[in-house]
Amino acid sequence: MVGRIEAGAGAAECPDPRRLREAATGFEALLLAQLLKAMREERGWMGTGEDQASASMLEIAEEHLAEVLAGAGGLGLRDLIVQGLQAGACSERSGS
Repeated sequence: MVGRIEAGAGAAECPDPRRLREAATGFEALLLAQLLKAMREERGWMGTGEDQASASMLEIAEEHLAEVLAGAGGLGLRDLIVQGLQAGACSERSGS
């Protein structure tokens, strides 16, 4: 069964910057993967993906490319996301 979430759990400190950075990188990778998928569907930039095998291969390639791009800085969203989350979480906790 699912346990209850305690509102005060971990409220004494700001979030771990490393975990925030990992989460922000993951979010940016998802966003980039969606952009790459939309580009492929619109223009066929990595081939047509006409059969199921090539479509699966293209999806895997897009996801990997998105992860690599996000890890290398991507669109620059990672740092903005981390700053926003840190500022929001730390100011809420210090203001309580």
